[in-house]
Formats: sequence, C-alpha cells, structure tokens
Amino acid sequence: MTRTESPAPTTAEESSVVAKLSTLDRFLAVWILLAMAVGLGLGRLIPGMGDALAQVEIGGISLPIALGLLVMMYPVLAKVRYDRLDAVTGDRRLMLSSLVINWILGPAVMFALAWIFLPDLPEYRTGLIIVGLARCIAMVIIWNDLACGDREAAAVLVALNSVFQVIAFGLLGWFYLDLLPQWLGLGDGQGLDVPVWHIALNVIVFLGVPLLAGFLTRRIGEQKLGRERYESNFLPKIGPWALYGLLFTIVILFALQGKTITSQPVDVVRIALPLLVYFAVMFFGTFLLGKAIGLTYERTTTLAFTAAGNNFELAIAVAIATFGVTSGQALSGVVGPLIEVPVLVALVYVALAWRKKFAPSAINASA
Repeated sequence: MTRTESPAPTTAEESSVVAKLSTLDRFLAVWILLAMAVGLGLGRLIPGMGDALAQVEIGGISLPIALGLLVMMYPVLAKVRYDRLDAVTGDRRLMLSSLVINWILGPAVMFALAWIFLPDLPEYRTGLIIVGLARCIAMVIIWNDLACGDREAAAVLVALNSVFQVIAFGLLGWFYLDLLPQWLGLGDGQGLDVPVWHIALNVIVFLGVPLLAGFLTRRIGEQKLGRERYESNFLPKIGPWALYGLLFTIVILFALQGKTITSQPVDVVRIALPLLVYFAVMFFGTFLLGKAIGLTYERTTTLAFTAAGNNFELAIAVAIATFGVTSGQALSGVVGPLIEVPVLVALVYVALAWRKKFAPSAINASA
C-alpha cells in the first residue's frame, strides 16, 4: 500500500523545534564525550577507585551501574503506551526480523569479525564473541528514544531479547567458543560456564525493575490524572532524568576501567576495529532490511538499534567471572562500551538525518 508523504517542515519550523530543545538535548554528544572523559580520568587519577566501585555489587551486578540504568530507563519506559503493545506483537515482520538478526546474524557476524581481525589474540577474540552474544536489553531504550523510534516496539523487542538471553546465552556460548571453532579447524575452543540464574538476575535488574516501574507509573498516573494530563504535565518533569542517568552510568562505567583502558592503547585499537565494523554492518544492514520489508521509519529505527546494541554489562560480568578481572576477555568487554557509546550517539544523528530527508511525514506525525 502506498503511503502519501507529507511535505517536509520548513527551515523556520525546524529552527523553532531546535530552539525549544533544552541545553542538555542540544549538546548531548558533547555531554556524553565529557562524561566518558571524566570517567576515564577518575579511573586513571584516583588510585583504587575502580576497585572500590567494583566491590559495590550483588551477585556480580554493579549497584552503581544498576542505579544509573534504572534512572536512565525509567522515564522512557514510563512514556510507553502499554495498551498499544498488541499492535507491535502482531507485526510478524518486525518480530521475526528481530529474532533472526539478534540471535542468528548478530553473534555470527561478531564471531567472523573476531577471527578476521584478531586471529593471533585468542583472549581478546573470545571477549569480543561474548559481547556479540549479549544482545542489548538496556541502553538501547534511550538510543531508540533519542532517534524518535517506536517506544512500544522497543519495549517489546528488549523484552523478547531478555527471554532469549536467559534461554540461549549459555548454549550460544558453547557453540561459538567451543564447538564451531573445532568444526572449522580453528583449534581447541574455550568453554563458557555461565549459570542461568546469573543471566536471569542481569535481566531482572537491567530490564525488569525499570519496566515494572514504568508500567506502574503509566497505569497509576493515567488513573489519577488522565492520559492527557499525565503526558503533558507529568512526563516532561521526569523526562530529563533519562539523560542524567545515562551520563551518570557512562561516568561510572569508564571510571571502573579507566586505568585498564588508558594503559593499553594499542590493544584497545586492535579491539576497536572489529567493533566499529560490527556496529556499521548491523545498523546499516538492518536499516536497509527494515526499509526493504516496508517497516515505518520508527520501527526500522528500533530494529536497527536493537540489532547494533549489546548488553555490555552482562558481557563484562561474564568475562570477569569466567576468565578474571585482569584477563584479555574482560578488556574486550570493557572496550565494547568505549566504542559503542560514541558510535551509537553518532548513529542517532544519522537516523534523524534519514528521518528528515526520507521520512518527513514521521516528523509531522510526531510534531
């Protein structure tokens, strides 16, 4: 079915929209880069800070990072209209594409890139493969929201990823780290013994808690205020906290491993190269797929960000628990967000530029 495109906003209208953005929103990329620099600086300059932060954890889950992610995700999940989720789950193209991309193509692409770029560095290679197995269930929520993706679709897809993460993570770890290398004659594999309870705890903390909080806030808020007042009065008050939580999480994350990252720059570059290729392949490939199968801009964007993002919190925790905090596998996990955060911020702007040029009706619909 052909959809009639509405005319693009005029320059004056676009300028008006930009003028309404807060300072935090307009200079988001700057704040994120500063947060990364602050975190790296703190981890490098303050002796023992990373170790002290790492000790504040329960069951392998860092409480400071969990707090930051809760503050970051709660406002976005409170914006989701949960009564519209049926329309998302009924979209078979979206659901099937997400499952195939996240749980078949994503791990396979990372496996191939790890062996292509790091054939002589087995520890780093293994760490990258673990990152590829940990599909995103947390920070993708905010990248999607910043790029004006479909909030309801994002909620459904990260919930779907969380279920498959509990079921499939350990099995895929055995396949890609042990069985497949032996089949391909690449040498003996490395086992990955990850308790299911640990993955389930990760899902509950990083997705379950903020999702439940957002759902209850929406349900109670609409009952007390009505939908119109809830969305026009309450949501704008809690909205900025998503970005505050994002910046706090970034500072803590990089403070935890600041010394490790800054003391091994050559190794960081070696690990970063396949990650850059991975993010480009997954995002742009998925974006083209979404357009080819006729998804809207909003759902294509959501599909692309859920495909490109990874659950680096889980990847780091698994690498440390299995191979040790000073291992090369752990360093690969740490470099993951170092590259992912600025790259996905850049991809937010790429998605918005695509929206402005090729999907102006999406801008008018959200105005």
